[in-house]
Formats: sequence, structure tokens, C-alpha cells
Amino acid sequence: MEYTVQKLGQLAGISTRTLRYYDEIGILTPARINSSGYRIYGQKEVDRLQQILFYKELGVNLESIKRIVTDVHFNGTLALKEHREKLLLKKEQLDLLIANVDKTIALTQGRIIMADKEKFEGFKKTMIDDNEKKYGNEIREKYGKEEIDKSNQKLMNMTETQYAEFEKLSVDVIDTLKIAFETGDPASELAQKTADLHRQWISYCWNSYSKEAHAGLAQMYVDDERFTAYYDEKHPGTAEFLRDAIFIYTGIKK
Repeated sequence: MEYTVQKLGQLAGISTRTLRYYDEIGILTPARINSSGYRIYGQKEVDRLQQILFYKELGVNLESIKRIVTDVHFNGTLALKEHREKLLLKKEQLDLLIANVDKTIALTQGRIIMADKEKFEGFKKTMIDDNEKKYGNEIREKYGKEEIDKSNQKLMNMTETQYAEFEKLSVDVIDTLKIAFETGDPASELAQKTADLHRQWISYCWNSYSKEAHAGLAQMYVDDERFTAYYDEKHPGTAEFLRDAIFIYTGIKK
């Protein structure tokens, strides 16, 4: 079956403007242009649009989606299986948060006793799922599925005290990095303190620490634009500064 821009937009629940934009950027081009100048989409394009919308729902940006779906090795069936796994994880996260809310309501009404650890399970799961959505493919490719699964499990097993320390270290790293960056010297005492705080922070969720992996992560902060944008949000060059400080701290340079 074939569709015009208007019909496909109605079918997918998106605007014709969006479809035209997808054509402009080369992520979804029509099968043909008819004699009246209308864009015509066939089954292949319908299937690709479904994949695009799946990836968008999972929080993947358009640039990355284009790279994925236009790859000559792209496997639609395999991609759907991966979508399903991620959606099941998202469902599990929502179910856990709903259960957590229900327990908390029952707790406030005096109907149950709730362990402190239970109060934070939903938030830890949310953190894991957010990281999986943003960086899952890259970190699993870099460190291996088994290692990432162990890391996620370690995070889920944190006690309330450990989780609080983990959250505090996350803030300390950013605050100390900000001051250290102003020195302009990644070998300075403050910069090296930042690198050590960063080591302590990642050690809470890493199954095991190594200088090589620490340096590799620091390099990824520079190589991956998403990490770079996070660290460079207020002061461009911060990601590189942190990488250089960690290189000095570990004694390893990639």
C-alpha cells in the first residue's frame, strides 16, 4: 500500500511538516514523487518510520537514528527485538516506581512497614534505565555486556547510606572540577583531587576499578559529544580538562 505525506502523517500520528523534515535530512525519503509532485511512501518507508519513532520514544536523537537506520548492515528484525527489550525495561521501571508509591502511601497510612532500602529502589532503577537509554550501546560495546550488568546490579544493591554517599560524590566531583578548571592546570592539587573524587564515584557502581578503564572513560568524555556537552555546558573545555587530570592521575594516556 502507498501513502501520501498527509495519509502517512495521519497513520503515524505525526505532522506532515515532520515528514518533510525527515526527507530534508535524509532519514526518511519517499519511494517516489508522482506526476503531480506529491511524495509517495511505500511499505519500506512505513517500516523505517516505525523504527524512527521507536528510537525517538527511547530518547535517541535524530542524528544517531539516521546513522543507525541508514547503515547498510541495519537489521530491522534485530532492531525490533532490541526495542522490545528496552521497552520492557522501561515498563519494569514504571512498575517499580508505581509499587514504590503504593508502598509509601500504605506506609503513611500505617498499614505497612517499609524498609529504608525499598524507598530508593525505584530511583536507582530510574538512574540505570536513563543511562541505558542514553549510553547503553556505547558502554556495552566498550566494556562488555557482562561487566555493565554487574555494574548495574551493584548500584541496585547499594544501601541507603551508600546511595547517599554516591549522590554526594557526584556533586563533589562537579563542584571541585569547576574550581580546578579555573586554575588551568590539570596537574594541580585541586585537579588531582577531582580525579580522585571521580575514581571514588565510579567505584561505587563499577564491579572493579582499573586505571586503564578510568582513563578510557575520561577519553570517552571528550570523544562522545553527549558527555562533552554535559561537562562543557557552562565552561567549554571542561571535559578535556577532566580527561587530562585523570590521565595524570592514572599515569595512562590513550
